[in-house]
Amino acid sequence: MDASIETQILTAVDAAFDQELDFLAELVAFPSRRGEEQAAQDFMAQALEARGYAVDRWQVEVADIQHLPGFSPVIGSYEDAVNVVGSHASRKKSGRSLILNGHMDVVPEGPLTMWDQPPYAPHIAGGWMYGRGAGDMKAGIAANLYALDALRACGFAPAADLHFQSVVEEECTGNGALACLQRGYKGEAVLIPEPFAEALVTAQVGVLWFQVHLQGLPTHVAYAGDGANAIEAAVPLIAALHELEARWNRPEARSCHYADHAHPLNLNVGKIQGGDWTSSVPAWCVFDLRMGLYPGQDMQAAKAEIEACLQEAAQGNAFLRKHAPKIVYHGFQAEGYALGDDQRLGTLAAIETLEGAHQRVTGATLDRLAITATTDARFFGLYADTPALVYGPKAEAIHGFNERVELESLRRVTQATALFIANWCGLEAV
Repeated sequence: MDASIETQILTAVDAAFDQELDFLAELVAFPSRRGEEQAAQDFMAQALEARGYAVDRWQVEVADIQHLPGFSPVIGSYEDAVNVVGSHASRKKSGRSLILNGHMDVVPEGPLTMWDQPPYAPHIAGGWMYGRGAGDMKAGIAANLYALDALRACGFAPAADLHFQSVVEEECTGNGALACLQRGYKGEAVLIPEPFAEALVTAQVGVLWFQVHLQGLPTHVAYAGDGANAIEAAVPLIAALHELEARWNRPEARSCHYADHAHPLNLNVGKIQGGDWTSSVPAWCVFDLRMGLYPGQDMQAAKAEIEACLQEAAQGNAFLRKHAPKIVYHGFQAEGYALGDDQRLGTLAAIETLEGAHQRVTGATLDRLAITATTDARFFGLYADTPALVYGPKAEAIHGFNERVELESLRRVTQATALFIANWCGLEAV
């Protein structure tokens, strides 16, 4: 692409950057926790329609996707799970097609007293925008949209078909992205601007969510010795799972992508509930866990090892020997994905195109990163034979308090995304 056109595109991003920040602030102001994304998705659909894209807004149906590889089991209704896709149909179709993917759902904000300012009242301070979802990943959605806007401001559109996806369910199953595949949306590459500080994600772990249900023997606390405390019975089980975690993280057990990472797989006890009354020995306990998996690690074998670990630990408890823990799987059953294993010419071309755009904007080489989280990239890379590039702005405290995204990083990512689209898809006159 002509250098003067690249300069025009970069200048167009700069010219509209204040508008991009205003758009991002409006987006962050929506409390789009899982099940509450509809208003934000309406806002997104309206923004795409106003720009002339063909908008598809639909409710994700479990029956449509539950038979597909990569599906994660769900608890509860999907009546409120809404995806939005805006499509550009090229006239020339001389370039390579592309999907721009981002997720609208955010994780719960936690105790509001631990935020410096309300999480859905976005504000800018010291070159950062603060708010729940500002980094993970509404900034990326804004970057995708305003990268396309920059091309249009210069009189261009992509010379290939392009689909702009705003999905739900990324934070708990990924089924929103899976529903896009089921609906037929395809591209020769996918760009997902998750907030990993302008590095290209070359590997990501898989994630498995599960619950452990325990039943105790209730009695008045005055006669606690006659009962069985279900909450206390959870302690040795959690300890045993941490021992399993340690074994999976040993150097000889690690995936080659994480050979230099001291602890790539993390077990998290994310939630625990139990008991009914302070002076009653608790009759029940349920705790929710998350465990990481390596790319290529067999999901069913991992489940079997976890179950065996829990059953073995239960043998050390007299009550649990007769009342074994029950394991329920829901949420993530996500396999790991390694872009770095894909050496096909199309994949290498996509990486080279992104690296060129990154270098043009930053003057630096594109760092590679193996992350210890998962993203929706796995659906495209594992199940749609499509290289999925994860590349987004710098953010801090995602899933924590005072989440924030660095604005200059967002500017650079928007510019790099615009150049990537222009060079990957080619350009045609609007």
